[in-house]
Amino acid sequence: MRQYEIEAGTGQHIGDRSEQQDRVALFAAPKAPGYMLAVIADGMGGLSGGALAAEQVVRSAQQIFERFSPLTDNPEAILHTIADEADTVIKLSAMSSDKKPHSTVVLLIITPQNSAIWAHVGDSRLYYFDGPNCIKRTIDHTYLEQLKAENKLDEAKAKDPLLANLLVNVLGNSNNEFNISLNRRDGLKAGDSFLLCTDGLWSYFSDAELGAAIAMNTPRKASEMLIANARKRAVGSKADNCTLAIVKLVKPAKEVKDYTIKKMRSAI
Repeated sequence: MRQYEIEAGTGQHIGDRSEQQDRVALFAAPKAPGYMLAVIADGMGGLSGGALAAEQVVRSAQQIFERFSPLTDNPEAILHTIADEADTVIKLSAMSSDKKPHSTVVLLIITPQNSAIWAHVGDSRLYYFDGPNCIKRTIDHTYLEQLKAENKLDEAKAKDPLLANLLVNVLGNSNNEFNISLNRRDGLKAGDSFLLCTDGLWSYFSDAELGAAIAMNTPRKASEMLIANARKRAVGSKADNCTLAIVKLVKPAKEVKDYTIKKMRSAI
């Protein structure tokens, strides 16, 4: 018997920018019933270059996940393939234009074997919650976090906001190859949830606030609440694009017997 159903939702706001350069999507796998993929990308590059890069990430994710079969593929390899393909396409698009497109990415696969596998590049984040409690979140690929890892972070550098915003790892960087960070969680259960979001959202909340909002609400309602509060807290600043996806595991309805994705809709 299934231990949970999946409820999922997405949300976006353009913020105070002239263009929405974030992308978010949820996908089922035609050849792999019970598997789902969530993807979020924060594009950078100006002159629509960021939007182009983020769109390439989502398009690559969709095309590759449509071919995914658990009989011949494994989720970790699929996440690598998505990132590799997106990185290549973004670099090729840069060669044929005057833009310099780059993108972050977060990818999450939920399996019918009660496992979650995720990967990220950049400073878009994934949070894993057990109820309202944050069990794990990704580490941003920024210069600040790199200094921390190398034990080179002094007090002055720790207070420098520029270091926290300086990315050292993105898709589409022609000067360096990207590095993808992978993780997984087995033994998923009802009450667990995942949040994928860009820095236009997570910048305004503590881990505890995010966990409480998601635990106490449906994905749609939580998306609406978090975006509304992010907009309120951004007053007086030029707020960035704000994008999120919520994947929540809930107790199955007694009358439903098959493993299903219960909801997959957007809150915009």
